[in-house]
Amino acid sequence: MTDTPRLALPAIQAAQAQKHVTHNEALVLLDALTHLAVESRALSAPPGSPSEGSSYIPASGASGAWSGWDAQIALYSGGAWNRIAPVPGMKAWVRAERLTVTYDDDLWRDGVALTAHGGRVTLRAKEEELSLSGAFTETTDAAFIPDRAVVLGVASRTTLSITGATSYGVGINGNSTQFGNLLGITLGSTNNGVIGPTAFYANTRVRVTANGGNFIAGKVRLIVYFLEMSVPGT
Repeated sequence: MTDTPRLALPAIQAAQAQKHVTHNEALVLLDALTHLAVESRALSAPPGSPSEGSSYIPASGASGAWSGWDAQIALYSGGAWNRIAPVPGMKAWVRAERLTVTYDDDLWRDGVALTAHGGRVTLRAKEEELSLSGAFTETTDAAFIPDRAVVLGVASRTTLSITGATSYGVGINGNSTQFGNLLGITLGSTNNGVIGPTAFYANTRVRVTANGGNFIAGKVRLIVYFLEMSVPGT
């Protein structure tokens, strides 16, 4: 046996000279693949100044030193890029996205449930901090709640003491208190606006609405928690 059957780790042969070379190569691969964490899966070309030991999942159309490595694992070790072939069921933490993806059917996909033809259910969280002014302030992200999302709730924290209002509500246009009302204006006040699973059929902003007067100053950080589902592939 020259390589292990699953991860293709190099095996030391009987009477092999310089056994440490093979042994160290296997350790480097294990160091990369154990609790695999990649920096990104959005790049199609290698970064300019990679850190020793960093890993990436090359995006479609990979080029340069990553040419032909689409959806593989690119490990920067010993001053060079090394290609590692993923195996079905392998998981990786993607630092740039703060989520875990699973490799199967030649694809890396995130989700709590997957099917063979592209189906998946994904639990997601998005956050945005709002600087408050006027009667209400909305998220700059028009798709803070994406179309076809099933929302579980919106949590909030006052990150800068609010002036001009006595409290505030968190909701959407047409239902300004859907995720909570009479919320605290002092620094550190929080609310976990849990609702029953609610489907949204259009991209939707979340808004913070002033009670007892208009906002003069203050900041609120929002996090929306929701499920997304995909349609079958071909």
